[in-house]
Order: sequence, then structure tokens, then C-alpha cells
Amino acid sequence: MVPLFLSEPSWDGEVGDNEATHQIISLLNQLGSVIWSLMISGGRSEARLWLCNAVSSISSISPHQQREIFMKLLTSKPTKRGLASQLLQLVFEKRPRKAGSILAKKSYMLEQFFQGSPQRIMQWFSHFGDGVGLEHKKGAKALSQFAFVNRDICWEELEWKGRHGQSPAMVATKPHYFLDLDVQRTVENFLENVPEFWSSSEFAESLKDGEILFMDTKFFVELFVDLMYKEDLRDLWEVISEFLKEESFSSLCHHLLISLEEDEFCIFLELLRRYINPNMEPEDFGNPSYFLEFIIYKCGDSESFDKLLLLNAVINQRRQLLRLVHDEECQDETEQLKDIVSKMCKTSTNAYTLTSILKDCVKTKSIEAVKLLGLFSWVIYYRLSKECQTLGSWESLFLSNGISFRKSDKYSILRHEGSLGESESEADDRASVRHKKKKKRRKKRRRDFDLDDSYGLLDFDTSDSRLGLQSSGGSWLLSIDDFSTPWTNVDLPEHLSDYCLSTWMKWLVSRNAS
Repeated sequence: MVPLFLSEPSWDGEVGDNEATHQIISLLNQLGSVIWSLMISGGRSEARLWLCNAVSSISSISPHQQREIFMKLLTSKPTKRGLASQLLQLVFEKRPRKAGSILAKKSYMLEQFFQGSPQRIMQWFSHFGDGVGLEHKKGAKALSQFAFVNRDICWEELEWKGRHGQSPAMVATKPHYFLDLDVQRTVENFLENVPEFWSSSEFAESLKDGEILFMDTKFFVELFVDLMYKEDLRDLWEVISEFLKEESFSSLCHHLLISLEEDEFCIFLELLRRYINPNMEPEDFGNPSYFLEFIIYKCGDSESFDKLLLLNAVINQRRQLLRLVHDEECQDETEQLKDIVSKMCKTSTNAYTLTSILKDCVKTKSIEAVKLLGLFSWVIYYRLSKECQTLGSWESLFLSNGISFRKSDKYSILRHEGSLGESESEADDRASVRHKKKKKRRKKRRRDFDLDDSYGLLDFDTSDSRLGLQSSGGSWLLSIDDFSTPWTNVDLPEHLSDYCLSTWMKWLVSRNAS
């Protein structure tokens, strides 16, 4: 059975076999090398994506701090056009009116957008209404309003589909006549002969809602990037600054970090480190977000970037690593990993194993300690995923590691109170008594369950219940988190290995503080 090493070690007691300890540490380092080979077998991009996703879960960064981080990154040299493009797409999507208001002030720049593009012209300027239920919209509204107000200089530029044109007076009383306007030829005339239209208040007003941005997002992103870096447009930078403060840190990370090159990502991590609290308290290691912050603080510089990718994968991406292990294209690394885990199983057989590793970790740098313990917890995750496939194997694991458990199911709950003073033999006796009672009432089916007693023990044969629960796919409630959360068989390996790592780190930090 897999030992979880959840009994706090005696720091001043016997340490066991030093040679075995050195062998396990050597195996852990070998494991780290094999896992790294697996991670980069298809390139580093996936490992970086894992880290991006993990960073997005950090909850301690304030809105003001996140704005400072991304603004410093955007204004650093060389120019971050890729990051700016990604950010602007997000602004267009979530704050189109903010971007539209900027575009309205630069409306004259859209002459080039429509020049030589009949498709764009028709898409924006052909929305004339019938004068009854439908009103003019978008560019059509701007075109009609400007034409009336400035009819002395531009009415002759209007092209009509009929044999003769329409007078301003006639169109004023019958707005639906604009439906007969030859939109393409008219706008082409305005592009050539009416420059005043493109900087007019009527045209600017049609841009303020930002809807035009989605006609060709790529064009407008490039336009806005130039406004940022070539014109250094203050109004645009203010919109960006406000957006970076209002948007959640998680959303910004998910959308922006993927656009960064590796050296740019390292700059981001260095900026992030400035706002991370480096002080360690034992209880903090129960928080996954803090665990990641601690790792970033310790190896957030460019020289430690590979180690950061490895630690994040081992601690936060256990399932993804297991998927790589099962990849048919990585058979060599997979066999090496299996061999290392097998050797560790033979070597780490008693409680002194973790004690010796922890004592060795006290002597090393904190990030090296996290690496060793993180790899050791991944071995536990790997073994649990392989060895605990049945209801009985999970029960045996809980019993052997002193974990009280309840089987969370609508109709049946199993409970072990070994850690509260009941021995395994007493538990077996209690199960035997239930078995004998069941035989006397075999023909009687119990239909009335007391569902209010959610965790009560039901009186039926334990072996029969195991089969039923296994097929029904129930979940477990465990004493390690005060029976607060149900865990399925699929989730248990990750939950237990996470719990082991956080427990070991709490012990280590407490020891270093004493």
C-alpha cells in the first residue's frame, strides 16, 4: 500500500539509513530530469501555457498592482507590439465604446480604411431606413445627416440609381428615397471630393459605439498600436490604464501572457515578484495560490525559468504530466520513470524515509526543498493513480494511513474512525456484527432510509455495499479536510498528493522557524 507519510517526524530522533536517504534524493533528482525531458519533448510552449494558467489563479494581486505590472511591461523596451495587439483585442471585445470614442476623435484616419474597398463601403454605409419603422443606421445615418447640413458643398456628389437625382427638399419629406442612393459611387465621390466628411461630427458620432471595430479587427488593432507607440496618444493610454485596473487579473493573464515571448514572460515574472509577499507562514502552504507565489518569488528570474516550469508542472499540473507519461511517443522516458518509481518503492518503505529527506531539506535552499518534496508528492500521485483502482484499495489506503473516511452516497455511507481511537480489528468486529445481523434479515428489504442522517451507517453487508458503491460512482469524505468536500476516485490522487505536499511544507517551515 502507498505510504502518505502524514505523521509528523521526530526531528531529534533517529534518522534511519543515511545511504537510503541519499539514494532516494538521487532518484528524485533523476525523476526531475526525466520529467523535464517529457515536458520539452514537444517544445516548451505547453509547459509555458501551464505556467500562464497557474499564474492566472493568483489572488493576492490588487487592481492597482496588476495595472502597474502590465503598464510597465507595455512601456518597456523593445516595444511590445504583440502584447499590445492582444490587449487591444480584449479592449475591443469588452469595452468597444471606450475604443470607439478614441476612434471618433481620429475619424479622418478612416479614409484609408474605405479607400478602394467596395465591400467595406457597403457594409458600413448601406443601412438606410424606410422612413417608417426603420431609421438610418451606422454610416448611412452619418452620410444622410452630413449631406443635409452641408448640401451646398456635397449634394451633387450623391449618386442615384434612377434616371434623375433627388432634391434635398424631396428627400427631407421622404427619407426612404435614400434607399435609391448608389452607396458605393457616392462614398467613392466623398473619398475623392469631400474630405470634410471624414473629420465631421456626423461621421465621428457613427463610430462611438465601436461597432465598426469588428468589421476588420486586424486593421483597427494595427491602427491603435500605432496610436499607442508612434503617436503616444494620451487618451488611448488612459483607456488602457483604466481597463487594466478594471479587468480581473485572471482574465488579463489568460488573454495576454500567451502572446509573450519567453524573455518577455520572464520580465513579467520579475515585475510580479515585486508585489509578492516573501514571508512564509506554515499555514500559508495550504493555499495553492500562495504555494505558487512562493515558487515564483524564489525562482522568478530568467536564470531559474526552467526550474519554475518544472516545479509548476510537478505541483500544479500532475494530471497533464501523467498524460505525457502515457504518450506513445515518449516510451523511453516513460520506462525510465517507471524504473525510478519502482526503485523508490523498494527504498522508501518506512516512516524514516520522509524524516530523513526533511532533515536534508532543512540544510538546503528552500527552493531545492520544494523541488524534492514536490517530486516526492508526484511519485505519490503517480502510485495512487496506478494502484488505487477499486473501492477496497481506497479503503485500505485510508486505513493504513490513519485517515478517517465516510463514503458519500445518497443511500450508503461507510465510515472509519481509526484515527479517533478505534483499531482496525475493532472496525472489523463491527463490520462482522453488521454482517451477522444482515443474515437474519436477508429477506427483509429496507426501503425507508433516513436521508436526514446524511452520514449515518446503514445496516447491510459491507462487501455487497462496496460493489454497489463502486458501480454507482460515489465519492469520499475525509478527515484530513474535516469531511467538508466529497472527492471522487478520479480526484483523490491529486487531492491526497496536494495535501501531503502542503503538510510536509508546513512541517519544514515550522522547523526552520524554530
